[in-house]
Amino acid sequence: MNKSVRLMFTAVLLVFAGLAAAQTDKSANSNVKWPDDCAKCGVVTNIEKVSDAKSGTGGAVIGAVAGGLLGNQVGGGTGKTVATVAGVAGGAYAGKKIAEGNKEYKITIRMRDGEIKHAHQETLNSIKVGSMVRLKDGKAKLYK
Repeated sequence: MNKSVRLMFTAVLLVFAGLAAAQTDKSANSNVKWPDDCAKCGVVTNIEKVSDAKSGTGGAVIGAVAGGLLGNQVGGGTGKTVATVAGVAGGAYAGKKIAEGNKEYKITIRMRDGEIKHAHQETLNSIKVGSMVRLKDGKAKLYK
């Protein structure tokens, strides 16, 4: 075969492969039994824990102030000073750890019509890959 015929043959094969892949993608939901009362339902295809970029500095400052105020209520004289310093240090540490502990999940959902949507939320509430969920206000809720 000459080069142009081979090139044309390859192009035709790629077009048919692309059409087949698109058809497979659209029919991925065909084996799911969709409830009649759930037009905004989908199936969870992926759950990813999103790393939170918070440094915890804000929590440390708030914790230090709260700890200092509480520590200042204890004792008198030098003991009061020691309690205040301990309250500031303990509050700052606790506040930082609490602020750093925030987490968020990115839930990927294949909707009934085949569209892919994402929900970002702090809790999963028993949602796992393969669960049927209802998407409401940008949050995924387990369909029961």
